[in-house]
Amino acid sequence: ALPIYALAGKQYADGHWCAELEGDSILQSEYLLMKWILGQEAAPLADGRGPEVLDRIVDKLRSQQREDGGWGQFPGSGIDLSATVKGYFVLKLHGDDPDAPHMVAAKARIHELGGAERVNTWTNFFLACLGQVSWNSVPAIPPEIVMLPRWFYFHLDKVSAWTRTMILPLALVVTLRPTRSLSRAQSIDELYVDRRERHRLTMRDEVPGGWRRFFATVDRTLKFLHRFGGTPWRRRAIDRSFDWIENRAGQDGEAATDGVGAIFPPMVYWQVVLMATGHDRDHPLVRRAEREVDEFMLEAPDETSEEGNLVPGPIRLQPCFSPVWDTGIALYALNDCGLDESDESCERAAMWLRSKQCRFRGDWVRSLRPEDRDVEFSGWYFEYHNAWYPDIDDTAMVAMALHRTGGDENVAAAARGLAWTRAMQNEDGGWAAFDRTVDRPILEYVPFADHNAMQDPSCPDITGRVLECLSWMGLTNADPTVRKAIEYVKQHQEPEGCWFGRWGVNYIYGTWQSVIGPIRCGEDPRQLWIQKAAEWLESVQKPDGSFGETAMSYEDRSLMGTGPSTASQTAWAAMTLQEIRGADHPSVVKAIRWLCDTQLDAEAAADPGRNPDGEPAGSWSETEFTGTGFPKVFYLRYHLYRHSFPLMAIGRWLEARRDASRDD
Repeated sequence: ALPIYALAGKQYADGHWCAELEGDSILQSEYLLMKWILGQEAAPLADGRGPEVLDRIVDKLRSQQREDGGWGQFPGSGIDLSATVKGYFVLKLHGDDPDAPHMVAAKARIHELGGAERVNTWTNFFLACLGQVSWNSVPAIPPEIVMLPRWFYFHLDKVSAWTRTMILPLALVVTLRPTRSLSRAQSIDELYVDRRERHRLTMRDEVPGGWRRFFATVDRTLKFLHRFGGTPWRRRAIDRSFDWIENRAGQDGEAATDGVGAIFPPMVYWQVVLMATGHDRDHPLVRRAEREVDEFMLEAPDETSEEGNLVPGPIRLQPCFSPVWDTGIALYALNDCGLDESDESCERAAMWLRSKQCRFRGDWVRSLRPEDRDVEFSGWYFEYHNAWYPDIDDTAMVAMALHRTGGDENVAAAARGLAWTRAMQNEDGGWAAFDRTVDRPILEYVPFADHNAMQDPSCPDITGRVLECLSWMGLTNADPTVRKAIEYVKQHQEPEGCWFGRWGVNYIYGTWQSVIGPIRCGEDPRQLWIQKAAEWLESVQKPDGSFGETAMSYEDRSLMGTGPSTASQTAWAAMTLQEIRGADHPSVVKAIRWLCDTQLDAEAAADPGRNPDGEPAGSWSETEFTGTGFPKVFYLRYHLYRHSFPLMAIGRWLEARRDASRDD
């Protein structure tokens, strides 16, 4: 019962959960660089707080610097060159002496990695706006892309939802080229090794040579046209792009949205666009845009200075809010503990989730087959409000939690989610995150594809979760939709027996998500391909029964399934092995025992060394990043994962043991 109380204790009065969603240092550095681009580095915030708030964000950024001088994507990662350049630049702008030891160390790491001329293109957008590189080093993104016919290979509907919300604001930034001149003392000239490369577009090494030359030629052509005002449709394209973004920016009513895409990067770029298009700071669009980004701030508790005085703690930013995702998982975990609508906590959660049913027809509707466009649906998005972009993963998680919670309204809402999900299946049998899509690898070669997720193809982890959802709705492997999805999952199994994890770290997550759904839909776990998954998991299980995997496995396959032990990853593996091997199998029992042994008791919960996040007794401590935003680029630490998933695993194991006892 203790883990249930620990999780329930984090539920808000209206029934939902929303824990911190932690990212890396670029959230702090890019926010601060945005303030310098806007000329607001010494101005009050939109809510009236003074510029000392920025100093507290600088404090957080400074604390994230490593002893070797660099900044990374997560604790234990390698140095990230772009993050380090942005971190150094911000600290210098805010007064840190370039000759101070921490700045000298950062500069040395940057030089070792080839100099600031090798940063990714997303970093160069910021540097160009602050006059540190010429606009020639930034990829051309013509606003005319908003006018392309739908049959065109590079159409907005054919890139991922998150990409389209980022590249249209950036297209306007690149076209309008707002540039602030800084003093020589504020520049980062010292970070460049080859000054000739500083002002040239850098193409990524992994782009094949032929495509590298093709896109370099396209980029030069577009920049040549820019010198003459672009195409004859340039003004119309700018206006249409602005309207497209404004429609997906902060909205109320049916299209309720908390900022462009409700995620940090496009919300930051939108503020730069508003400034570049002449909107003053009192304009309603600007006021709302500022407020929405500033709501991502989290304040640390006050600290005691060396003189014994209390001083405000540092401030960090989140990339977005995760309430629907957190609530869906938490409710599903409670369902696994045998709780349903008769439990007050479950019923409040279900009511809140029903209130977030999304009926608005956003970008996704254009990718549907004509016969599916009239489907009655309820999708769910990730954030508090993001009506343009409900997603498959959240919809599957919420739908099966509501169905299991029971009650006519919950079951009806789940059925609408199921109808939409079935309509969103891709032709290859899998599901993507936001749209019906086709894999177009060439899109990953364009110069502004540095985020490593230009498109949104089917992925095994989401497909497996959808299958698990379909199983609760009574569908089996006799259904054509299910059969096609299972074949997709089988085709994407890695040679080792595991699956790649697109949205969680990494092969442990991917295997958990990919294999349970097919089994629940009727696949015999004795099949060789499923047994191979269990054998792989057992091969990476540690002697104490735990599991852990570092996000470095995205960079180095030899690290798959290896890393510090975590409660969430151990829970994923335990649930998978139980589904394949049974609850009494030694590998499952060892994993469950590890979860029980590492659960925080009252003494451990009171020890900051063992419990740095101050979690209550009954939960687990987990400081590792086990969530994935963009593989190899951006990772996440979901602060509720360490509550929900171990509870889910233990609940399933206890239920299986109870069933076995009844059978005996």
